[in-house]
Amino acid sequence: MNSIAPAAAAPKMLIADDDPWLVRVLAERCARMGFEVETASNGMQALLKARRYKPDILVIDVNMPEVDGLSVCAQLLDPDRAPLHVVVATGSRDPGTFERCEGFGAIYARKGADFWTEMDAALVEIYPDLKNVAEQTGTRPATEVVRANPRVLLVDDDAEVKLLLASRLKKLGVEVLYAADATEAYRLACREEPTVIVSDYYMPNGDAQYLLGKLRTSPVTENIPVIVLSGRDLGDAIQNELRREFSGHRGAAQIMKKSMDTSELFGALQQYCGFEPDPRIEL
Repeated sequence: MNSIAPAAAAPKMLIADDDPWLVRVLAERCARMGFEVETASNGMQALLKARRYKPDILVIDVNMPEVDGLSVCAQLLDPDRAPLHVVVATGSRDPGTFERCEGFGAIYARKGADFWTEMDAALVEIYPDLKNVAEQTGTRPATEVVRANPRVLLVDDDAEVKLLLASRLKKLGVEVLYAADATEAYRLACREEPTVIVSDYYMPNGDAQYLLGKLRTSPVTENIPVIVLSGRDLGDAIQNELRREFSGHRGAAQIMKKSMDTSELFGALQQYCGFEPDPRIEL
């Protein structure tokens, strides 16, 4: 990889990941190291922001909604474009993914227990002048471990629905959290910062619309995607209310009918969680 001499100004970094928790934590720590940081929550947004923001370094997840991270890299690393350093942050263990990263000349940091160590090393490799800063501040938090597996919060007062979805998600390597109503879900989301929330519409102590309103008022939960399920026909008026912006942030990512056939739901979850589909598991 051709080296890029650090400019007098702070290096521009674009962080693209659909995990709101990781984006927030990594952005805070990289800003403390001296980077000028911009963020994106999906591949299409990353492409648009990269073209406008013109970053010096891109930190990007592989599995994201709309456009995956490797496709973003393929477009941004065109030889006719300005040089761009790339660090791929991924929980994937697929050898093909690593081969493609190396083909792009990208460095990768595996999500998991060693993520912060690998991220520090990647940034110092690209910007050696940051070594002393990294040793003093670094990207590594004292206690926060980057999750190798996605985390889904299921919100439903029907225990059978939660059991059905949870058993299938766990087989795909997804960590599952539970809440029986909107109030409990909001508290849990603030504490655990799930990758995505799947919520029933009708619940005691507040419906899905109430939950969205609460989530979008907190910086910790304002960008977490929410998929709303309902066993009844919600009608256009309620669906439009769920999809509208709440406090300037996106409403429901998707609205679906509850069904024993969960293939549509799991197809949507795969966009946000990036788990590999397993033909042996009935969805």
